[in-house]
Amino acid sequence: MKPRRRAGRATVLAVLGAVLAVLGTGTAQAAGYRYWSFWEGSGSGWAYATQGPSLVRPDDGAVQGFRFAVSADSQDAAKPRRSPDFSTICADTPAKGGSKRVALVIDPGTAADAPDGATPPAPRTACAQVPEDASSAEALASVAKPLRYGSDALLCAISGYPASGCGEQVAGNGRTDSTREATADASAPTSAGVTTGDGGADGGGPSAGVLVGVAAVLLLGIAAVAQARRRRG
Repeated sequence: MKPRRRAGRATVLAVLGAVLAVLGTGTAQAAGYRYWSFWEGSGSGWAYATQGPSLVRPDDGAVQGFRFAVSADSQDAAKPRRSPDFSTICADTPAKGGSKRVALVIDPGTAADAPDGATPPAPRTACAQVPEDASSAEALASVAKPLRYGSDALLCAISGYPASGCGEQVAGNGRTDSTREATADASAPTSAGVTTGDGGADGGGPSAGVLVGVAAVLLLGIAAVAQARRRRG
């Protein structure tokens, strides 16, 4: 084999190795956040709420859900595992003047979602009968005390679960990453239960920055191979 041909192949292998290394870095950084997400129910199922429970003032007959789980952003968040069926949840709660009924689905998640050493309670439903101007947070407090909130109004615990922690970042294996606090990261869940920033920077795949780096490496590699071919010519 000619030296120049061997050099060309070595260049290609180096480029491929660099690309794999960059992609591997993006995957290793995959992470999510452990928190209570907020959902609004309808006949078509669950939709991730665009406002926090303290801001939403549901109408009589509304169904809302809360799910504790680990997710990177609203796109991959786990939904409550009960259907949003108002007629079933509030079947034994008759309408009353001056108040409204809000059906609630409270899903503490699975053992895989739980903090180390914690056991999640079973999912449950409740029909909150509250004043007509009550918020979703007030409806939840009427049936699921004690609630715990963080300094940024993020919902941390429902009925005392979990006993500690609030929106902490966890590694891809579900274990808490103690080196970074959710409140210090731009993609952490906010008090509205919605992620800020690009939402996918700590998701399951490479971030935009990683992809840009891959593209740059590829361009450099292509240029090197082309130059080697010109020299052989």
